[in-house]
Amino acid sequence: MEIDNDIKTRNTELNTDERIRRFEKASGYIFQNKQLLIIALTHSSYANELRVNKRECNERLEFLGDAVLEVISSDYIFRKYPDKNEGDMSRLRASYVCEPTLALCARMIHLDDIIYLGKGEEMTGGRKRDSIVSDALEATIGAIFIDGGIQEAKKYVDRVVLDDIENKFLFYDSKTHLQMLVQEESENTLEYRFISEEGPAHNRTYTYSAVVNGKEISRGTGSTKKKAEQEAAYKALLILRKQTK
Repeated sequence: MEIDNDIKTRNTELNTDERIRRFEKASGYIFQNKQLLIIALTHSSYANELRVNKRECNERLEFLGDAVLEVISSDYIFRKYPDKNEGDMSRLRASYVCEPTLALCARMIHLDDIIYLGKGEEMTGGRKRDSIVSDALEATIGAIFIDGGIQEAKKYVDRVVLDDIENKFLFYDSKTHLQMLVQEESENTLEYRFISEEGPAHNRTYTYSAVVNGKEISRGTGSTKKKAEQEAAYKALLILRKQTK
């Protein structure tokens, strides 16, 4: 895929150079072969729209990045938790590299803003879809592995995925953790209240609040009710944990 004027101007107002600049600034990695990054950011819907070779979307890089991420995260868990058995380490790794956690990591470096999407995916809220965003993150891992080797890929994963992973893991199952925290005292109550619903039918944004003992603790937004509640729960957890320290 050539970085030509057509690719620079289609999809959104961001051109190719700006996408590269944003990624390299947020990730801390400078590509020698910029084309690898462009492919990593290209969703299949965009490649199909341009009628280019299937190899010029990020699916192959995602496949590679998934394997690289598994090795790096396994090594991290093996070294950090010497007392955990194989089953515990497998479950922990699954939570670290699951779709919601990776999507959260990707959004923290605004990867969702610079993905190339086809018009249909763009119109139906593809940038908010965890599967698309998490796949793009894995593709960038694969691209960095090819461009800079395993050590550079490890630095990227350490910085973007594994940094503060305990809190990111908390986000993955935040509603369960909040329920457990609230119910440490049996008389406490927890509920989620609908606040608002905005946007067209194909691209809704929901806002819900987490309410403990009748008092609103936090609010969260998301493309589904579940995601909005999850974000509200995560924010509430951080607030309540600070209060109990």
